[in-house]
Amino acid sequence: MTTPCAPKRFVAGCAVVYAVFMAGSAAAASPAEFVDEASAAGIAEIENSRMAIQKTTSVDINSYAVEVIRDHTDANRDLKEIAHKQGWALATEEDMLSKVKNMMLQVQEGASFDVAYAANQVTTHEDAIALFKQEAQQSKSAELKAFAQKYLPKLEMHLEMAKKLAAAHQKGDAATLQK
Repeated sequence: MTTPCAPKRFVAGCAVVYAVFMAGSAAAASPAEFVDEASAAGIAEIENSRMAIQKTTSVDINSYAVEVIRDHTDANRDLKEIAHKQGWALATEEDMLSKVKNMMLQVQEGASFDVAYAANQVTTHEDAIALFKQEAQQSKSAELKAFAQKYLPKLEMHLEMAKKLAAAHQKGDAATLQK
């Protein structure tokens, strides 16, 4: 039996991450559960993007990762403020790290990392958009509804940028994103 190539291993890993994320997002029935799920997803995005900055040599991947870190850091800060104001208990650091580890991109190197990172960003942003749309439409909390509506455009922008990155790096192009 042959060992799957790196992209196939990554696709299998994405399927596991997707299943874990969707199982969690489907359970985000209460405002506190949405806070936990959105926070974990945001932290995973930040950590994956930090890894991308360290591993990539591509200017476009690096620029995108910096933007993702900034936007998800802002979103997590706002989410934490809402949770504290509402008196919702946040997940313990240990619980949060456990969720985040399940969402982390498997370590790859070089061009295969760039392809894997871009593909991961498409999948995770599609999932986050679905979670945030659900919260924006059905939230029991006015603050979380406003939060989801505020950050949906940023998530949608990240998704479009990630799709461009995925297309460029899948082809092996040295294209850079135009902002």
